[in-house]
Amino acid sequence: MLKRNNALLVVMVLIICGFSGFAQNNNTSSPFSRYGIGDLHHYGYGRTAAMGGASLGSRHAVQINSANPATYTANDSLSFVFDFGIDGTFSRYKGDQGTMNTKDINFRYFSLSWPIAKWIGAGMGIQPFSDMGYEVGFNEELVGAGFVYHSYKGEGTTSKAFLGTSISPFKGLSVGANLNYLFGRLNQNTDIGFNNPQLFYISKTEGTRLRDFSLTYGLQYDYELKKDQFLTLGLTFEPQSDITVLHRVFSYKGITVGASTLTDTLELVPETKDIIKLPSTFGIGLSYNKLNKLEINADYYYAGWSKATFFGKTDELITDQSRISAGFEYIPEAFSIRSYLKRVKYRAGIHQENSYLKLNNKQIKEFGVSFGVGIPFPKSKSTANFAVEFGKKGTTKDNLIKNNYAKLSLYLNLYDYWFVQRKFD
Repeated sequence: MLKRNNALLVVMVLIICGFSGFAQNNNTSSPFSRYGIGDLHHYGYGRTAAMGGASLGSRHAVQINSANPATYTANDSLSFVFDFGIDGTFSRYKGDQGTMNTKDINFRYFSLSWPIAKWIGAGMGIQPFSDMGYEVGFNEELVGAGFVYHSYKGEGTTSKAFLGTSISPFKGLSVGANLNYLFGRLNQNTDIGFNNPQLFYISKTEGTRLRDFSLTYGLQYDYELKKDQFLTLGLTFEPQSDITVLHRVFSYKGITVGASTLTDTLELVPETKDIIKLPSTFGIGLSYNKLNKLEINADYYYAGWSKATFFGKTDELITDQSRISAGFEYIPEAFSIRSYLKRVKYRAGIHQENSYLKLNNKQIKEFGVSFGVGIPFPKSKSTANFAVEFGKKGTTKDNLIKNNYAKLSLYLNLYDYWFVQRKFD
């Protein structure tokens, strides 16, 4: 009995699930997300999440690497690969005012890749770009005014949808590009109140909606060392982009007199078009691969955020971002018949990042180590990729906040054949 390949059905289900997941805000409870456009997401997903995120030079025949658009030509000529995942982050924030424990669980990303010809590949997907979610407050005493309470709240998510292609003009070289669509909404609220009821309180609401395109370029050169060993150089570049946003501001002061409240508008900017200038970015990665045995990756990534502008102005709290990451994958015996554990892919990695935040004249840094496994599905090229990451971000010095975190991730990589009919059930 003829049985048609069910790839298209799976694709539609994943697309619906992906977009429905991103229709809701991703959760974060990070005080660091108060600045800039929130907490930025790293480009490494899927199998490389357990390898420190190092992925710019990695090429794999049956798994997706969305970090470098040049990788789409790496997939098998009849393959159709889907990748999506979730993660949960458990954080402990510590500062001079005490500690706070949070947990955030999110749908992380969705992507797929397929061949067009032996020398052309394509991919598409959607992934978070930044998250904002914070609630910060403090009291201070002013001479002549008494105690003043400051409250800062923010929420929202920006996401990146992408459609890309890559070509291999000759053996070993692959070049590609992604057309990205950035979208999402960020809301920020500020309230200042006084204990003295005879004084005005002040409230400000600011909203930003992103909706524009950008481009990411990628290159990989695969050099054959021996019959089954390769050294791959990967490069990515994203030029500076002017992102159109819809920006609104409303602030007012008010005072309560008896049962009545009197207000006076301080600033009213209806939702109008404006520009956020995102920085140019550059990444370079090197990967050593012994087929079906060992892969070692190392990346360097840089983003010139100090030149970014928000509504025509630079932000003194934003500085250049850089990241170094490295990791490996080891398979004891990829085609073992007797031992399933020998077919499992074992991974580990490390990363160190100088974030784009500079608070109290001190750049916020992050350090993390990661571990994980790739568990193969029986009689299939599909894999369940598990990762755990332990790290710290920030410091308790200079009146700042330190975050010790643990992140658990699950990414499902589903492999299917494209345009193939099975003759038997």
